[in-house]
Amino acid sequence: MVNDTLPPVNRKMILILGVTASGKGRLGFDLAQSMDAEIISIDSMKVYRRMNIGTAKPSREAQQRIKYHLIDVAEPSDSFSVGTFIDQAQRAVEQIKSRKKNIVAVGGTALYIKALLYGLFEGPGNDQKIRNELQARAETEGLAELHRELSQIDPVAAERINPNDQRRIVRALEVYRITGKPISSFQNQWEKSCMKHDWTIIGLRREKTDASSRINRRVKKMIASGLADEVKSLLAEEKPLSQQARCAIGYAEIIDHLNGRTSFDEATELIKVHTRRLAKGQRTWFKTFKDIHWLDMGAEEPSDRIFERANEILGRLE
Repeated sequence: MVNDTLPPVNRKMILILGVTASGKGRLGFDLAQSMDAEIISIDSMKVYRRMNIGTAKPSREAQQRIKYHLIDVAEPSDSFSVGTFIDQAQRAVEQIKSRKKNIVAVGGTALYIKALLYGLFEGPGNDQKIRNELQARAETEGLAELHRELSQIDPVAAERINPNDQRRIVRALEVYRITGKPISSFQNQWEKSCMKHDWTIIGLRREKTDASSRINRRVKKMIASGLADEVKSLLAEEKPLSQQARCAIGYAEIIDHLNGRTSFDEATELIKVHTRRLAKGQRTWFKTFKDIHWLDMGAEEPSDRIFERANEILGRLE
């Protein structure tokens, strides 16, 4: 159902969000084709060159037919922050507008979407001594132990943060050590004072069993497409992978396998588990977002029908 209390549609700037493997990439492509638009990717891992299979980038054919932004803009050895994303996304918006084109943004990286819609959350300052101590603990005790600690002091943040995301886990623990308050409490204040934005937002929603099934199929396809070889190739490069790239789901598990810590089958199953956990965290984030026109999809609903229904929503809102 469409909520009539939501803001009117802006057909010039449409944002498609949803959990991983929900079908948002296909809908974004179809909408962009139909409305003479360019696409801005809102994905923290699609920014990396040569990380193609594990990040489920749009095909080469799709990128030849539609111009994409924020894909392949960084080396895997680089760090890439939300601030960098916002700077590049804002430049992309201006470039697209200068060409008199419409804009379709597509993504599932909730923190990036939040920053794009409502501005950057700066948070408390940092303490390098505490950060170094936490990073050393991650090396000696393992990241799982730090995530368990975060779950005890800030379960809201722990649910949102992927257990492989060392940078954000360390930051959340650092904020708690500095202020005595969970980082989620600061983020809640940020959400309450959010800025206005110009996007019309369509959210894709699936039943959890359907979403999990799609995730499992996607992982199977990635493995069959050569994810392990892609990871081997990245590890063989002269410059080492950044911590951010190494923590990406799919890559972290294959790296553990290549280092002898898990079997290949175990790594494959862990990718499925961690991706489903990511989807759960995305759902938690998206519940805090406002002004979303939700589109609930059936398990076997074809992409052309989803496209038609999205257009019906946009038509009713005008």
